[in-house]
Amino acid sequence: MLKIAFSPIYKYELPEGHRFPMIKYELLPEQLLYEGSISEEQLFHPDPLDEDQILLTHDADYWQKLRSLSLTAKEIRKIGFPLSERLVVRGTHIANGTLQCAHYARQYGVAMNIAGGTHHSFTDRGEGFCLLNDIAIAANVLLRDGIVRQVLVVDLDVHQGNGTAQIFRDEPRVFTFSMHGAKNYPTRKEQSDLDIGLPDQTEDEHYLRTLRNTLPRLFDEVQPDFVFYLAGVDVLASDKLGRLSLSRAGCKERDRIVFECCQRLELPVAVSMGGGYSERGSDIVEAHANTFRVAQEMFF
Repeated sequence: MLKIAFSPIYKYELPEGHRFPMIKYELLPEQLLYEGSISEEQLFHPDPLDEDQILLTHDADYWQKLRSLSLTAKEIRKIGFPLSERLVVRGTHIANGTLQCAHYARQYGVAMNIAGGTHHSFTDRGEGFCLLNDIAIAANVLLRDGIVRQVLVVDLDVHQGNGTAQIFRDEPRVFTFSMHGAKNYPTRKEQSDLDIGLPDQTEDEHYLRTLRNTLPRLFDEVQPDFVFYLAGVDVLASDKLGRLSLSRAGCKERDRIVFECCQRLELPVAVSMGGGYSERGSDIVEAHANTFRVAQEMFF
């Protein structure tokens, strides 16, 4: 059964200027349920993370400032959201959703978080709409508990996973791969274990060929026993912040390529949604929904 992390707290209300990307977390499960792609029994509601799990990844000082809402105005501006207790609590639910997805993926092959993909969160700070790094937290818990040996992070959001790269810079048990827009945010990029920066306006053919030429070799070289996949749909041509030019069909084929690699080696994969900022909400929701549809089709 495809298990999907979703909590009502994902549907966080922001000021009108921030309506997206938040509203997609409400619309996406509604769409999947309405069309019959998933059922209510597939949804699970993650509790907040325990503090010791957060502190495996994030500095105690940073976590204390988040928890006490004492970030500076400059630090809050870098995150991009008004800071509130509910926003911080939301982050702990989302990160635990990814951790629980990792456990379900080991049981069923794949599991998916309606939210997550907060890859701009560093050890000691947040940036780019990201407070706590859900994939990094989940990977560190699995490694601490001896559940996995070698993790591969496949980050296909249009923005480089700079926070994830920094967190695992000196951790050989986690290989970070980011394929992103070369000239997009962040201006100053960290060094992942493998970075592929794509030129502006990259379309389906070049994008998919690059991915097909990279992923199978990477899986064979890294020899992971667990995969985290960040499936951002800000690679779409319609995305306001993306600068790449994939079609929805190309984005769907991207997901298929990742899942095929995982299936070939019988590797569990936990999926986080990542970014999506198209002008029309239907473009965002439909592209994200395709990731769930492909997973359901291929694994179940």
